[in-house]
Amino acid sequence: MDEQIAPHLASLGTRRLGAEARRIAQSLDVEGAVAHLERAESERRVTVRPAPGGMAYLTALLPMVQAVSVYAALTREADTARTTGAARDRGKGQVMADRLVELVTGQDTARDVPVEIQLLMPAETLLAEGEAAAWIPGHGPIPAPAARRVVGHTQGEVFLRRLYTSPRTGELVAMDSRAREFTGQLRKMILLRDDVCRTPWCDAPIRHADHATPHTKGGATSYANGSGLCERCNYIKEAAGWNHQASASHLTVATPTGHTYSVDTPAVGRAAERRAGQTA
Repeated sequence: MDEQIAPHLASLGTRRLGAEARRIAQSLDVEGAVAHLERAESERRVTVRPAPGGMAYLTALLPMVQAVSVYAALTREADTARTTGAARDRGKGQVMADRLVELVTGQDTARDVPVEIQLLMPAETLLAEGEAAAWIPGHGPIPAPAARRVVGHTQGEVFLRRLYTSPRTGELVAMDSRAREFTGQLRKMILLRDDVCRTPWCDAPIRHADHATPHTKGGATSYANGSGLCERCNYIKEAAGWNHQASASHLTVATPTGHTYSVDTPAVGRAAERRAGQTA
């Protein structure tokens, strides 16, 4: 490979040089290159993670041809909007971002996001001029004025759901069942309470809502015995030597090594603070 690429070192930029190196490598091991591409394609996915300023990174890992096609389509949409005046005061990148939201969700405009207000904030934050931060489940806090702006500026539907918390501890104890066509209110309560995987020191996104004490061992299908867990932690707890014991106030995890760890049940919207209450 060194012999084949050496003649190009003086004349190519880094981008073209990298492409030439990949071409040579693929020609030297065609089967390996094909296997590598197939493995890479099997890992395609979409992820989201918080960004500063109430923003988020939506990332798609796609096969190159598909990614280029998507980007080209958004570029054409932005160029058309700027040519026709539909872009108004938006830059090209802003138009591309808006069109991405509109094309994926089917909304007329990017701002028409249906909002279900689960009241992870005091009522005065929503309805008055309170300054207590709101909480986006799975992502964290946003300033009260920003939360009111989300609710007030959307042209989509807004749904209100009341959550009932203990005045003393802030723990979620009940939820109003009147909402959209959603079922599984108990599951939703658990997801809102735990926010991320309930296992001590695991901050992975919740994938399963399951019994702490298994149903097969007499565990109740209840709020106190429910845990929001990532897929890995939920499967691991079923292995020999693992034991989860939950109550309304905390979860205790025993491991095969004999260690025991506990985490307090967080108040709604304050899941991050539970980490300070973890003990071994």
